Amino acid sequence: MFRTTPYPGAARRRVAPNREATPLTTMFSSPATDLHAAFLTHLPRIDAHARFAVRHVPCADERAELTCEVIALAWKHFTALSRRGRDPTAFVTTLALRCSQAVRAGRRLIRADSARDVLSRVARARHGFTITGLCRMSRLDPRLAEALSDNTRTPVPEQVAFRADYPQWRARFRRRDRQVLDALAAGGRTTEVARRFGLSAGRVSQLRRRFAASWEDFQS
Repeated sequence: MFRTTPYPGAARRRVAPNREATPLTTMFSSPATDLHAAFLTHLPRIDAHARFAVRHVPCADERAELTCEVIALAWKHFTALSRRGRDPTAFVTTLALRCSQAVRAGRRLIRADSARDVLSRVARARHGFTITGLCRMSRLDPRLAEALSDNTRTPVPEQVAFRADYPQWRARFRRRDRQVLDALAAGGRTTEVARRFGLSAGRVSQLRRRFAASWEDFQS
């Protein structure tokens, strides 16, 4: 025999009532137009929250890009909630907060930042390192460091050796000679360097030959 009644002491299952989602058409008379208009109404609040969330990012271009990502994610979830019968206008601040947190964690509208990409903020936060320009870290003259950063002809090992040896070799000269050396290394012509430091063109040429011979001796 099959028992049709529950055993004594058995817990009874409560069946939740079937609540159908409110159709989008009941919330907005014209779904496409009115939904977009509703989002634009709350856009200033979302934009202000996004700018506040990324205010510590040093690069202005990156701040603008992250702000756009927050707005894009907010629009995506705004439409998704509306399709599910929810009213996103009732919790716009919470929506902006969650989207800002997602973008700061590496989430993007199309894809998430890879934790293996050295330029990704996710990788920097997870592995605890920072990225800075070569000109800021280098002890070379800023003009010379900028020229070396764009150098694609010299092999990388030679560039590394030059960055390590050049400051030590440069420190051997007096302050005035180092200034002349920096001007010549930056591409200054003999006459221009001579006029700048009040020297004769012959003296600058003599210093140029002296620098070349000293560098060869230092490398050998």
